[in-house]
Amino acid sequence: MHDIISLEHAHKAIAKGADGLIAVAAGAGGHAGTLSPFALIEEIRAWFEGPLALSGAIATPEANASGSYKEAIVAGSADDIVTTNYFTGINGNYLRGPILAAGLDPKTLSDLAPLKLSLGDEGAGSADDPKPWRDIWGAGQGIGAVKSIASVETLVARLNAEYREALGILSRPVAAATPP
Repeated sequence: MHDIISLEHAHKAIAKGADGLIAVAAGAGGHAGTLSPFALIEEIRAWFEGPLALSGAIATPEANASGSYKEAIVAGSADDIVTTNYFTGINGNYLRGPILAAGLDPKTLSDLAPLKLSLGDEGAGSADDPKPWRDIWGAGQGIGAVKSIASVETLVARLNAEYREALGILSRPVAAATPP
């Protein structure tokens, strides 16, 4: 599975051998795309029939992230998301709490010159500057839907049950409307 933020990236990922895609749409955490999740999924499905997931809005014990980060996701809401290009030079969505903890004011980030993207500890500002993903946590607008840290097994079972319930509802006969 390869994460993508656009149709161009989706085509490239499949061409390079990805078996499936993870759509990181507008509103997703970290560096997100600009397309609505509905639009991005629909356009990918027009040409790709393989595994396709929409990123975000989960927290699991299996995820390779700190417990503090997972707890912040559970406690957060869409109002806690800050969109800024300050940390990498590329717009991203981040949790407000870690930005404040780093001594920065989310309201004034747009007044600061963006740091350069660095995937290591060197190259992006000074050693004291907060680093995205290490100090500043990405999160998307869907975090309000995360009510607990649930195992992957539990989440899959819930999705399966919700799917089966929806199939049952859709297969019920529709009652004829009675004229007034």
